[in-house]
Amino acid sequence: MPMKCELYVTLWPTFPHYKRFATDDRLAGIRLNSAMIHAYELDTELEKAKTVENAVPLFFDIKGKQLRVTGVIPYPDHLEITLNHPITVQTPVPVLFKGGEDHALCIKVMDKKHLVFEGGPGYNVYEGESIHIRHPSLDVQGPVLLDFEIEKINKAKQAGIDRWCLSYVEKASDIDEFREHIGDDLVVLKIENKKGLDFVAGEFKKQPNLDLMAACGDLYVEIDKPHHIMAALKLISSKDPEAFAGSRMLLSLIAKPVPKCADLLQLAWLYDTGYHRMMLCDEICLKEELLASAVNVFDAFRGEYVL
Repeated sequence: MPMKCELYVTLWPTFPHYKRFATDDRLAGIRLNSAMIHAYELDTELEKAKTVENAVPLFFDIKGKQLRVTGVIPYPDHLEITLNHPITVQTPVPVLFKGGEDHALCIKVMDKKHLVFEGGPGYNVYEGESIHIRHPSLDVQGPVLLDFEIEKINKAKQAGIDRWCLSYVEKASDIDEFREHIGDDLVVLKIENKKGLDFVAGEFKKQPNLDLMAACGDLYVEIDKPHHIMAALKLISSKDPEAFAGSRMLLSLIAKPVPKCADLLQLAWLYDTGYHRMMLCDEICLKEELLASAVNVFDAFRGEYVL
């Protein structure tokens, strides 16, 4: 018998369409993306979630060592930014913005968190955005969990959350540090860069309440060559038969309600490669009609190809 194929989405309880999908039995769970919210806003969101009866399980996503912009200093002739984590890296070094769609050359890192660019990227940079530095000399330092993320974890635990995602996992000690705060709860380890792939290939051991996710949104940007993504996904699924695949699925629906052939073939390839849990990206989930189309298409794929 073929394995069941589960669908997960990203929402917040105050979204107008949250209840519609939280009670949709075609979904297996909802991810709460902590990058989209401040700790002081969590009480309202988590209380709202409690008012929805018979809701699917919630997964709280903590960003870990993902590099994000904490401040933007736009000079007339160049850009400077500050980061959430201290880093060291050889300069000059290219820095990618907007999920790899924009870039600029960093010529200096001051005080480990202050990046100075030669000119700047083509589009504006905003606080909270993630960036990518793919140079092998990059070392992201400090604790995995920043104080404001620990505050979010505590609020989520108090609300009864017991399923988690941890971004940019690179080594076993990242998991150990996270478990100091969440105990033996289920953790989905998001593999999003080459160091994460090295961890999966060598150090990772499948355990109860420990699953992998091929987080393709960032992983596709972080790998050296686009065509390396197939080997990366095969590696992750080979190490964890319960692994998730996340993001970069059904994207043609953003432009038109009918999916392109490549979208359906991608779902089939993921399923045949061992991924029986798939999670849609934020962009599709933010709009009710777009998410409804994606859920319908996925369910049709599942009914035709899997069940």
